Amino acid sequence: MVKSIYVGNLPFTAGDGDVRDLFAQYGEVQSVNLIMDRETGRPRGFGFVEMDESDASKAIQALNSSDMGGRTLRVNFAEEKPQRPKRSW
Repeated sequence: MVKSIYVGNLPFTAGDGDVRDLFAQYGEVQSVNLIMDRETGRPRGFGFVEMDESDASKAIQALNSSDMGGRTLRVNFAEEKPQRPKRSW
């Protein structure tokens, strides 16, 4: 089962490839999605990685509180985003 992993406190210089390479040490990375600011187009310093559940657990244990580019990463299972009610105009 594929799980989504939250990766916070990323260096602003980190790209998709950098994050993919970091997590690939622990298993196959399905996808990487770094969040960008809508207005400036610059990275917001966090993103999401999708991996198989067992690989995700290994990656979280190994990478949470580790250093990347001088920043201490926060890595854990992503929480499901609550559904927003649809607006009816």
